[in-house]
Amino acid sequence: MNKEDLFKKVISHAKEYGFIFQSSEIYDGLQAVYDYGQNGAELKRNIRDYWWKAMVQMHENIVGIDAAIFMHPTTWKASGHVDAFNDPQIDNKDSKKRYRADVLLEDYAEKLRQKAEKEITKAKKRFGADFDEAMFRETNPRVKRYLTEAEETVQRMAQSLEKNDLADVKELIEEKGIACPISGSKNWTEVRQFNLMFSTQMGATADGANEVYLRPETAQGIFTNFLNVQKTGRLKIPFGIAQTGKAFRNEIVARQFIFRMREFEQMEMQFFVRPGEELKWYEYWKDQRMQWHQALGLNPDLYRWHDHEKLAHYANAAADIEFDFPFGFKELEGVHSRTDFDLKAHEKYSGKKLQFFDPELNENYVPYVVETSIGLDRMFLALLSAAYQEETLEDGSTRTVLKLPLALAPVKAAILPLVKKDGLPEISREILSTLQLDHNVQYDEKDAIGKRYRRHDAIGTPLCITVDHQSKEDQTVTLRHRDSMQQERISIPDLPAKVSELVKISSLLTNKS
Repeated sequence: MNKEDLFKKVISHAKEYGFIFQSSEIYDGLQAVYDYGQNGAELKRNIRDYWWKAMVQMHENIVGIDAAIFMHPTTWKASGHVDAFNDPQIDNKDSKKRYRADVLLEDYAEKLRQKAEKEITKAKKRFGADFDEAMFRETNPRVKRYLTEAEETVQRMAQSLEKNDLADVKELIEEKGIACPISGSKNWTEVRQFNLMFSTQMGATADGANEVYLRPETAQGIFTNFLNVQKTGRLKIPFGIAQTGKAFRNEIVARQFIFRMREFEQMEMQFFVRPGEELKWYEYWKDQRMQWHQALGLNPDLYRWHDHEKLAHYANAAADIEFDFPFGFKELEGVHSRTDFDLKAHEKYSGKKLQFFDPELNENYVPYVVETSIGLDRMFLALLSAAYQEETLEDGSTRTVLKLPLALAPVKAAILPLVKKDGLPEISREILSTLQLDHNVQYDEKDAIGKRYRRHDAIGTPLCITVDHQSKEDQTVTLRHRDSMQQERISIPDLPAKVSELVKISSLLTNKS
C-alpha cells in the first residue's frame, strides 16, 4: 500500500470507527477543526496520561499546572507573539489558493531527499550485502546532487526568513520552479507575513472591551507562573513545570487532517536550569524524549532528528523529533534551549523580578530554560498511522487491525458471550463489572463471534474475552490476543490480574528500549 492510499484509509477508518469526526459536519463542517469521537477521546486521553505520568509522576523535580487559555494581552507583547508570530504566506494567482512559502520550499527539499533515498534503496538491492551506504551517499553523483540541493534550499530559505528578505523567498520559489499543487501554475504573488494569533474581545460591551488573544502556545502560562510555582512548591534549580492544554493558531493553510489544525492540544514542559548548564540539559532531554517514544515499540525507522537551520529568536539550540507520517517526515516534537529570553522579557514588561536565589552559589539569577513540546493531536495521528494494518490471514480472509500499544488502546478488553442465552450474558456482565473498576472495557453480544473479533480488531482492542458453555462448568473463558490472534483458556478469578498485567501503563514507563 502506498503512502497516499494509506493516508486516505486512515482518515476513513478514523471516522468509521468513532475516532475523529469533522467538526459541525451536519453544517458541512468547519475547515481544519475536528471532533474526537468515543474511541478517539479515549485514545487521546491515554496518550496524555502516558505523557503526564512519564513527565510529572516519574520525576521528583517536575510539577504540573493548568493555566488559563486567556492571559493578559501584555503577555503576548512580552513573548514576541504580537510582533513576530508570523508565517510567510504566498498566493497563487490562478488557483486563488494560499500557501505557506516556507512549507512549499520544505516540501520541495523533502522530495529531493526522497529521490536520493530511492536511489539508495535501488543500490542496496543491486549490491546486496556488499553495499556500503555511507560511501554511496558520498560518491554517487545523483544522490549527492539531490541531497546538496535540498540542504542549500533549506539553508537559503532560513537565512532569508531570518533577515525578513521575503523577496528572496519568492525568488527561490521561482528558481526552483515550484508550482501550485492544485493548478500547476507558477504565477505567484509576493510573499507577505501573516500573524497567526486569534483575537477576541473581553468585556461587557464592545465599547468597553479589551482585545485579548486565544493563547497560541501553552508555554507562557508556565513562565508567568514561574515564581508562584517555585515558591509554593519550594522547588530548587533544576526543576520543571509541565502543562497540557489547548492552543489556537490561525494557520494560513491548515492541512493534512489533524496534523495542522487551528485548535489543537500541546503537551509542554519547561525545565529551569542554571545559566551555562542549558546545553547539558538540552542533550539530556533529547535523550529522554526519544526514549519516551521508543518505549511505545513502534518501528525506530519512523523517527529521526532534525536540527533547526533557523533558530527562533529565543533559542540557542533546537531540534525536532520528526515522524514518518503517510505524507513524509514532519515535526512531531521539539526540544529547545530557550535561554533566559522568556523570563527576562516578562520581567521587563511586568516590572516584577522573576529570579531564583541559588543557595549553593549565594546569588540571584534568571534561570535558563530547556523546553520539550509535543503536539497531542500529531502524536495521535502518528500512532493511528503506524498502527493501521490490513492483513491477509492463513485461510485467505482479511482483517483490518489497529496494532496500538496495548496500554494506550481506547478499549482494553471486550467481553463477548458466545450466545445471548443459557446464562452466558449474566456471567459476561459479572466479568464486565469487575474489570470496569480498573479499565475501559465493553460488553458486546451483537453478531457472530467472528464479526465481533473483527470489530474490535478495527478499534485496536487488545483482548477479547469469550464466555461459552464451558465457562458455566469450570469458570474459565477464552482470552484472545489481538496481534497474534492466539487464544488461551484462563480462569475467571485470574482475569483481573491477567488483563492488568497486559495493558498496564507502567510497562511503558519502565521500558527504556
